[in-house]
Amino acid sequence: MPESCYAYPRYWDLAFRDETPLEADFVDAVAAKYCDFPVRRVLEPGCGGGRLVVELASRGYEVTGFDLSTPAIDYLKRRLKRRGLRANVFEGDMTCVQIDPPADLAICPMNTFRHLLTEGDARNHLDAISSSLRPGGLYLLGFHLLPLDIDPESSERWTARHGRTRVTFSLKVLDSQRRRRLETLRFRLNVTSGHARPRRLVLEDEFPLRMYTAAQFRRLLDSVPGLELLDVYDFWYDIGDPLVLDDRITDTMFVLRKP
Repeated sequence: MPESCYAYPRYWDLAFRDETPLEADFVDAVAAKYCDFPVRRVLEPGCGGGRLVVELASRGYEVTGFDLSTPAIDYLKRRLKRRGLRANVFEGDMTCVQIDPPADLAICPMNTFRHLLTEGDARNHLDAISSSLRPGGLYLLGFHLLPLDIDPESSERWTARHGRTRVTFSLKVLDSQRRRRLETLRFRLNVTSGHARPRRLVLEDEFPLRMYTAAQFRRLLDSVPGLELLDVYDFWYDIGDPLVLDDRITDTMFVLRKP
């Protein structure tokens, strides 16, 4: 029987490692474009195994990251120590954690926000982030919106390699309920490591994610006075090409600001 993906955060992070420099470059670009103050303190809620925490710390940011997963935070602490880097990392809940002193910028990429399954939890999270930002501070929030013509049984598959380790990541939508705004996804990682006597491992999880159309996210954001929408990008992170928030955009990175 497959083990949980969350028990092996290093393999999960490996599957997404190609995204890390793009996300970190986007933090640099957003800070330069939208902030009239130096961006030093960065917060990542739901940081998982910390691939972005490590990258931003290596670029000189003062990073705070938290996650509910004990294995992920333990793994992140080991990575930071091994790299000789510093960051403030701890276990915490996205719906209520607030930090002080406040951050200049927060980032939550790649659908972590959609793990908050109710409107109340999503609103509480956005309120907590607003309370954790300085005035004028930014929140970069990335997740997939639901186009009106999406295939309800969509799937994705890709392979990532590092050294002698190969991870094939498969994602499949098992159930989609528009009225309840929930979809159930299955994540499967097939891991092979080593050459002479390769070790093989299958990791798998199924869990629900909350669904958002563009209009639904706008309504949620309108209910949170502590954050305002500045711009929208896709996952190409082209700082010179902000997009229009409508039903045609799927891979969405919102630039939100605390007034």
